[in-house]
Amino acid sequence: MRTYLPALASILLLGLSGGAFAQQAEPEKMPFAGGELTITENEDFEKILAFDGKEIARNYQAFFDRTVTVAGIEVALVSMGDGGNACGPATILVWKPEGEGIKHDIVGEDCGAPPAAATTEQIYFVPYLAPGATGQTVQVWTPSEGVRVAGLISYTPQPGTGWADLDAGALDHIVNAFENAELYQEAQDLLGDELSEVVTGLFVGGGVEKTPSGIVHASGCTPHACGLADSFMGIDQPGKKLYFAHQQESGGPKTWPVLDAWPKDVADVMRKALAPQ
Repeated sequence: MRTYLPALASILLLGLSGGAFAQQAEPEKMPFAGGELTITENEDFEKILAFDGKEIARNYQAFFDRTVTVAGIEVALVSMGDGGNACGPATILVWKPEGEGIKHDIVGEDCGAPPAAATTEQIYFVPYLAPGATGQTVQVWTPSEGVRVAGLISYTPQPGTGWADLDAGALDHIVNAFENAELYQEAQDLLGDELSEVVTGLFVGGGVEKTPSGIVHASGCTPHACGLADSFMGIDQPGKKLYFAHQQESGGPKTWPVLDAWPKDVADVMRKALAPQ
């Protein structure tokens, strides 16, 4: 099963906490700023990040990402998180200003962090934008000022693209179809405020298929809620029409447009895809 959003697939803790077959991980070491950064594991299987033996942070998941130079200062990026809590790791930034002790900041400690994009003067943390996302915060970090808000961004399809530009049958994942401006506008008109929820329900899914009548379709589920918040999408490119369905707690899936307006073959594959497990 293909997952549209790799960042949504959290890294799970695979060790048996306290189990008879669990073994402590070997210490990891990295020369840094004239000293040494280490990641060690204690008897409770917590990973401890330290510099020259002085603890910086701890959690159940930790690994070295890379080092970069920002504003002339070497900065180590370390990923650290809870592991099995369905959230990706946070990013710990470690640096040592000249003549000062070791310092660190954390970005995304609540539930993961966007990937770090480093320039020579600052590091940006730009969130992944899904269709329907608005007002997402971009953060920026510098050694002198720490973490600040750089601005807000929203999802935007490719300007000037229309139905004629879409090759629906060649989509790697159906969510990529929203990059088409005319299709995206049609989805907004159909789904309104529910666009983001329905699209999220497509994230974990496979490739596209076609009905006998040629309508491209796919189904998926919300990460960590498969079988509870599944979605379906159909694309009638020649007819310039879209079909969406999303599971509800009771009463069958909600559909856009109303189910009576769906072609029979599309309705049939939707019902099969979103059938109660």
